[in-house]
Amino acid sequence: MQAKQLWFVTGSQHLYGPEAIEQVAANSADIVAGLDAAGDIPVQVVAKPVLTTADEIRKVLLEANGDDDCIGVIAWMHTFSPSKMWISGLGALSKPLLHLHTQHNRDLPWADIDMDFMNLNQAAHGDREFGYMLTRLRNRRKTVVGHWQDPKVQRRVGDWARAALGWNEVQNLKLVRFGDNMRNVGVTEGDKVEAQIRLGVEVNTWGVNDLAERVAQVQEKAVDELVAEYEDAYDVVPGLRAGGERHSSLRDAARIELGLRSVLEEQGAKAFTDTFEDLGELKQLPGIAVQRLMAEGYGFGGEGDWKTAVLVRLMKVMATGLEGGTSFMEDYTYNLGAESPQILGAHMLEVCPSIAAEKPTCEIHPLGIGDREDPVRLVFTAPPGPALAVGMMDLGTRLRLVANEVDTVEPEQDLPNLPVARAVWEPRPDLETSAESWLTAGGPHHTSYTMAFGREVMEDFAEIAGIELVTIGEGTTTRDFKQQLRWNQVYHHLEGAL
Repeated sequence: MQAKQLWFVTGSQHLYGPEAIEQVAANSADIVAGLDAAGDIPVQVVAKPVLTTADEIRKVLLEANGDDDCIGVIAWMHTFSPSKMWISGLGALSKPLLHLHTQHNRDLPWADIDMDFMNLNQAAHGDREFGYMLTRLRNRRKTVVGHWQDPKVQRRVGDWARAALGWNEVQNLKLVRFGDNMRNVGVTEGDKVEAQIRLGVEVNTWGVNDLAERVAQVQEKAVDELVAEYEDAYDVVPGLRAGGERHSSLRDAARIELGLRSVLEEQGAKAFTDTFEDLGELKQLPGIAVQRLMAEGYGFGGEGDWKTAVLVRLMKVMATGLEGGTSFMEDYTYNLGAESPQILGAHMLEVCPSIAAEKPTCEIHPLGIGDREDPVRLVFTAPPGPALAVGMMDLGTRLRLVANEVDTVEPEQDLPNLPVARAVWEPRPDLETSAESWLTAGGPHHTSYTMAFGREVMEDFAEIAGIELVTIGEGTTTRDFKQQLRWNQVYHHLEGAL
């Protein structure tokens, strides 16, 4: 991520003369330096020359398209830049765009203002011209208004930068499916060709026994080293430790992790799926292997759910450097008797330890499904705090993202007989409204759950990607939410025709 860049382009025109253009360039350089140093912006901000002609604009924006390190463009009109000059360049731009409506000075120098000052510092004028053309050309963009030194402005630019990182990642993402999806399940299905057209992700299948062969080739020395790492990183129960009656199961789990890792690295894949209904020659359903790979940044979806695996990966990329983890998750069951009704989220095995509140324990227990040996897994509970649960579904004509703002809480009681990783949360605005809205939207049972960032990052990603996002949070009512879905249906139908 350190190599990724946002290009900062400043618009003006020759009408103001060379001295004014030099001042524009100097002011623009100040803003770029300030944004580049801002802690909330996770990538480099790079200054480009002041653009004063249509040819210059088109050239720079085409260069942005072709630069692999450029993940997006920030545009600012310091003076007045006639927007017809931007038509060709904006029409060709394929990278995400942020329109920063700011000005170099924060306060008006009341006693010194003259017409020279007015002609030079007229972003209030120039950015309106630019915004008109963006709207006329139907360019998707984010607009941020405020002084460039304002922490709120820098945070919003940073949120958009994270969304642009996610878009850059998914455009180049490869996903490996080991087997197909769980039989007869609808929501985990989807059009993989449309996903590649719309998002760029490559979704391909590998036979589970190809993985099993790779697992069988793992050297014992590598298993020894990984088992030692397990015992150092986690509280491994005695039965799994060296000399314990289940130690061979821990070694089998380590062998699966090493085999999985080698296939993913060989294919250049950063996301994957498996399913307990197709395990081939594997001795266990991968548990700790999946959890550890997710903790390193891989995307994962259980039961062949490749859409959620994509979502987990891109949200992990967007969360890079932030506190709080991101994990594959599932809404499992409710605590309706709580003062504020709660959801217990978990999965059979595969919840990422990046969201653990404490050092995970490494345990082994029967699974009950999958017809294989007992799998090894990490067990822990997520800490309290705000979080976001996001699901992706294929509606046939388009993809839809649905997000719920939630508040993770401590479980009311211990869970001594639930040997899986879990999180307990209170959905906003309340469980009844949240669940009714989620169901009405067709939201999936698998989600990507993050404690690292909030809804604005996902809103920015959806805008960049051109896909639908509906959000459930404070202020949501089921009546308004249903109406929003109806209007969205019309909008996306018409947008597809256009």
